[in-house]
Amino acid sequence: MLVSVSAFASGGGNLMQAGTDLGDRASLQRGAALYMNYCSGCHSLKYLRYSRMAEDLGLTEDEVMQNLNFTGAKFGEQIQVSLTEGEANKWFGKMPPDLSLIARVRGSDWIYTYLKSFYLDESRPLGWNNKLFPNASMPNPLWQMQGLQHAEYGEPDKATGDRPVHGLKITQPGTQTPAQFDQSVRDITTFLEYAGEPAALKREKLGVWVILFLAFFTFLAWMLKHEYWKDVH
Repeated sequence: MLVSVSAFASGGGNLMQAGTDLGDRASLQRGAALYMNYCSGCHSLKYLRYSRMAEDLGLTEDEVMQNLNFTGAKFGEQIQVSLTEGEANKWFGKMPPDLSLIARVRGSDWIYTYLKSFYLDESRPLGWNNKLFPNASMPNPLWQMQGLQHAEYGEPDKATGDRPVHGLKITQPGTQTPAQFDQSVRDITTFLEYAGEPAALKREKLGVWVILFLAFFTFLAWMLKHEYWKDVH
């Protein structure tokens, strides 16, 4: 992926519901694998360490280092990229941004919709465009799974001559069915939501115990009040 934080802040359009669930560990694990294979070549997660990811997602050190670490980083180091700034400037014109906080900047529904909104566009330098964020400066990293998608255009604007994109249509199927691809994008989105705030996993679990404690304490307080006032007339 190659998209700036400003893209997430300025993009518009109707958003699809991502349906993410941070409690779904299997989805988080699949999302981590997909992100590392399709996105981590350009985008770092500099606020997340491999060791923290392993602990939170229920992975062993060997599983992470053998299957999810492609830069040779140590287990306790942050998730960085091997792409150099010189290479990035040559190929993309700039260094791809870190995506640690993308989910917190714009939200999971935006990420989910964005990843499903790429279409072929010969007028763009890399041959791809995006319906949600027009003229995005990156190709579709998931095109092999999704297939080739083309835009369905409306009538040209009388003032500018531009033809608005009204819809998208898969013209050449990919390696996954539409339902399978939806799940893959949901998994990546779930992982990025987790990466934006890893503490959310533990906070949600802790919240359950806090609610139970408050309920138990309320019951004790009621019992104490009842015992204290029973002889008062």
